[in-house]
Amino acid sequence: MPVVDVDGLTFTYASGTSPAVRDLSFRIDRGEIFGFLGPSGAGKSTTQKVLIGLLRGYRGVVSVLGRDLAAWGAEYYEEIGVSFELPNHYLRLTGLENLGYFRALYRGETRRPEALLEMVGLAGDGERLVAEYSKGMKTRLGVARALLNDPQLIFLDEPTVGLDPASGRGVRRLVRELKQAGRTVFLTTHDMTVADELCDRVAFIVDGEIRVVDSPRDLKLAHGARTVAVEYDLDGSPGRREFPLDGLGDDADFITLLREATVRTVHTQEATLEDVFLRVTGHTLQ
Repeated sequence: MPVVDVDGLTFTYASGTSPAVRDLSFRIDRGEIFGFLGPSGAGKSTTQKVLIGLLRGYRGVVSVLGRDLAAWGAEYYEEIGVSFELPNHYLRLTGLENLGYFRALYRGETRRPEALLEMVGLAGDGERLVAEYSKGMKTRLGVARALLNDPQLIFLDEPTVGLDPASGRGVRRLVRELKQAGRTVFLTTHDMTVADELCDRVAFIVDGEIRVVDSPRDLKLAHGARTVAVEYDLDGSPGRREFPLDGLGDDADFITLLREATVRTVHTQEATLEDVFLRVTGHTLQ
């Protein structure tokens, strides 16, 4: 049974004349990192708000954790965790006080705030007021808060935005650890590098519609060129040539180049996930 099963989801805001998302269908299996990718305004946040129960009045069938979403009550939030893109903390409380307050709202067992701060690289900042945190620190605190109740399903909205490279690497490592622990992650982002590194499958959404759902690897293989590019030095001059990948082992020119030149790099011409997004949807991520 999938953790999330969506069939024909359509939602229109009261102030809107057309659906913000229309006829979305996808499923997320247990232990899967599922990326929901698209530019701003594509429908990512609307879909997430429906799935976490902030938007009602949708059409279609949505099942989460084996139950119809509409049948869940307040106990739903004992089972899921949410990290929002825009941090929403109590600025006059410390990091530990923020986690302690939200920890008290759960009926079930929770994780120790100190351990969670260590997981997100804030172990030395728990006693600081959140008003003194940088945007990246607030984002990491939001990720820690989403894990307080040790949820089975975690929604992460742009979890690496505003982070320095080291902090971003730490959050990505944490997401992989959640997967290894059997947790399911719904990741909304427009950062194709993060999605490529983390996601088992991705859905491309543009103008409220899903254009494709597949693994990053299969998408890149399907849309990449089957060639190999070789950069080399020969007789003191740099050069670059491309060879067909099919039959490469029998390509006399390729073999001669390897023997006679100093090879600097050899790369298959794999498309990036952002390349694939542009080809499939006709849109950029801006």
